[in-house]
Amino acid sequence: MASLTFLGAAGTVTGSQYLLEVDDQRVLLDCGMFQGLKALRERNWARLPVHPASVHAVVLTHAHLDHSGLLPRLVSNGFAGRIFCTAGTSDLCKLVLPDAARLQEEDARRANKGRYSKHTPALPLFTESDASEALSRLQPFGFNRAAPITPGLEADFINAGHLLGSAYVRVRRSNHSGGTILFGGDLGRYDRPVLPDPSPGVECDVLLLESTYGNRLHPPEDDGARLADIINDTAKRDGKLIIPSFAIGRVEEVLYWLKRLEDSGRVPVQPVYVDSPMALGALEYYRRHAAELDPDVRPARGEVCAFCTSRFSPVASARESQEVVDRKGPAIIISASGMATGGRVLHHLVGGLSDPRNTVLFVGFQAAGTRGRDLIEGAHRVKMYGQFIPVEARIDKLNAMSAHADADEAIRWLRTFPRAPGITYLVHGEPPAQEALKARIERELGWKVHIPAYRERVDVAL
Repeated sequence: MASLTFLGAAGTVTGSQYLLEVDDQRVLLDCGMFQGLKALRERNWARLPVHPASVHAVVLTHAHLDHSGLLPRLVSNGFAGRIFCTAGTSDLCKLVLPDAARLQEEDARRANKGRYSKHTPALPLFTESDASEALSRLQPFGFNRAAPITPGLEADFINAGHLLGSAYVRVRRSNHSGGTILFGGDLGRYDRPVLPDPSPGVECDVLLLESTYGNRLHPPEDDGARLADIINDTAKRDGKLIIPSFAIGRVEEVLYWLKRLEDSGRVPVQPVYVDSPMALGALEYYRRHAAELDPDVRPARGEVCAFCTSRFSPVASARESQEVVDRKGPAIIISASGMATGGRVLHHLVGGLSDPRNTVLFVGFQAAGTRGRDLIEGAHRVKMYGQFIPVEARIDKLNAMSAHADADEAIRWLRTFPRAPGITYLVHGEPPAQEALKARIERELGWKVHIPAYRERVDVAL
């Protein structure tokens, strides 16, 4: 027997991290940051629940921070092994981890200068040096190839359609003598632009399935009609459309729709600023990995970029970012982070939230305890950089751009499995979503389902 301990993404949507112990081997599946509520964020600072030096390998499902963001801290505290992932995940981690480290260091410096931290001095969770060391441990593998992760164990990556390089990971003994565990990571969606559909399920004995939208359905496809309405309404008010966006994955889909609407004449041509060095780097990696994308986002003959609108403007420096904040008139600004928890988008919100001509449009899931959740739930003011900013701008949300499968899509994916797993664990979701999805799977498929608690340890056959 082997054991599996749920060290994150249990009863919440962030902090993905699972410890697999087999014989004398310890493997971490994902090593993500907790985001949202203060009680969750504090887990990032707590002593790591497993001694890093005792971990032999890490396997990543994809590059989003809630799946990879604690790797620098793991390394700085003694982890000396390899980090296995796909080539796309490796490339995106080269953007995500150093950027997260810079934000940590900048936030600490700002807090010390403004003296609004409860800690003296304020310290970053990890540094750029820690991130660089973590990147040196990355070991990329192709899809559908067995990677020998520790003596006697192998993992293979199967395309999950959630993000460039995203995978669900099958772990089993190298001689295939025992059971199989499938770590679902985040499940992508069907019939969406930019990324392919999730690959069909494979035979397994234990399945970990995300449940972010387990009690919800995404709205029907409207060919960008609602986004066009929001753009046109904001432009008529001579306002800015500020889009907090996840820097990798979501920016590409937003730009895809902006270009499509502009090319068809359904929205006016106006400046489109991408104010995120990480997002701009991700666009380049998406271009390099075009073979892994849907054909409709590969550049047409004569096109430099399949994502670039007529007045597309990359924003490189902090000075240029401030100029965009100060600039008047209609414009579309896409900036990270997607839940408005940090990054350059905060400067745009500080400068734009109090202006009723502006619109702030959220295009992804907003976890409890984030500014994004507060804003879509009607907050009249939000705190940023030690000050309260009044909310006068229009706040809107598009669920259709979510990269997470909804309840119907999760069931659709489960129906592709050749047989029912012995047990399915629901992770990466808030309790109402998990309970709803559990009930559906049990009722419609007859599978055995369990919702694990944080730090719960279970025996698994492997």
